[in-house]
Amino acid sequence: MEILNPRHFCCPISLDLMKDPVTLPTGITYDRESIEKWIEEGNLTCPVTNQVLASYDQIPNHSIRKMIQDWCVENRSYGVERIPTPRVPVTPYEVSETCKRVYDAAKRGEQKKCRELVRKIKNWGKESERNKKCIVENGAGCVLSACFESFASVSNEDLLGEILSVLVWMFPLGEEGQSKLGSVQSLNRLVWFLTSGDLSARQNAVLVLKNLLALDQKHVNALVEIEGVFAGLVKLIKEPYLPYCYQSFIDGNFLHDFTIKLQ
Repeated sequence: MEILNPRHFCCPISLDLMKDPVTLPTGITYDRESIEKWIEEGNLTCPVTNQVLASYDQIPNHSIRKMIQDWCVENRSYGVERIPTPRVPVTPYEVSETCKRVYDAAKRGEQKKCRELVRKIKNWGKESERNKKCIVENGAGCVLSACFESFASVSNEDLLGEILSVLVWMFPLGEEGQSKLGSVQSLNRLVWFLTSGDLSARQNAVLVLKNLLALDQKHVNALVEIEGVFAGLVKLIKEPYLPYCYQSFIDGNFLHDFTIKLQ
């Protein structure tokens, strides 16, 4: 027996059962993914009422979501799966405030606090691509690059490793972020991770370096001057358990060009 989704549980845009229902200021409820896509495409109106949106606030509709979940449970014998309770996405305000706290903690040299806040940002990013986009758009890349530079000359592998694990999905960086991550202190520490870090840290160091060097030739020129970088790359090539990192470096004949510069 085929079960039809109740019409009032379906998104007016996708016509599918809503997984994360949110209500616009017009009072109409949509699935979050669908209405966000609608707005990102440049639409300024509510799809149902055609009213111009006074704001793009999306209020989670917990009542509808709970009713949908209850309906799913009631009809599980017909193969209907219960929708999971969605996580509330991070807001630009939360990202900005957290970045400010990272900046302040780095200025005070509070490594433990910085690590705690970086992990918070990292966990937000793990929750969804939407969160990652919000984090990147609200300046986290620049702040984390500055934090990395601040502690680059200090022996704190855990904090710097955490920062690298987040920076890998923050490119392209703005000018200020590039400046911080491309400084002599930062490049020296990146090379240290490349040659001495654990497997995960080395992978992240490779990806960050690759993305940074692709942004500006001056970063390549600066890296050439770092002692041990060539030995680190050669060591990387010889280790078969790091094929992904190796592939990252040979894209676009980077390794070949870099080797010529060292000669």
